[in-house]
Amino acid sequence: MNSEFKLTPVEWEIMENIWNMGGKPSTREVMEFAYPNGEKAYTTIQTIMNILVKKGLLTAEKIGLVNFYRPTRSRDEIVKSEMKQMVSRIFNGSIPALANFLLNSDEVGLDEIQAIKKLINEKENELKGNQE
Repeated sequence: MNSEFKLTPVEWEIMENIWNMGGKPSTREVMEFAYPNGEKAYTTIQTIMNILVKKGLLTAEKIGLVNFYRPTRSRDEIVKSEMKQMVSRIFNGSIPALANFLLNSDEVGLDEIQAIKKLINEKENELKGNQE
């Protein structure tokens, strides 16, 4: 199975809801959970879920007349795949270039920088501990 995945925004939306629901929801259950006010048609959701099955991100199990779906990958696996592709494509695979871009964006404030420093220190200590 392909380890690189690329989801469209609406596919992300559907997958996020399926991950949040847990279990093996049907199309109708996903629709009612994700779009309680009928923002998307049943047939639209069914089509997207069928595409996700073809991409290998969902499996479908037919019970009676209803398909029930289960994710084949965790959210973290898909995030990792998409981030790896994005860093490769936009930053030539350079994590420091990505970090530099993020740190120099207007949205990063002092609180975020302090939180990032803490994460970096924790990761550094973890890696140092693995070397001993």
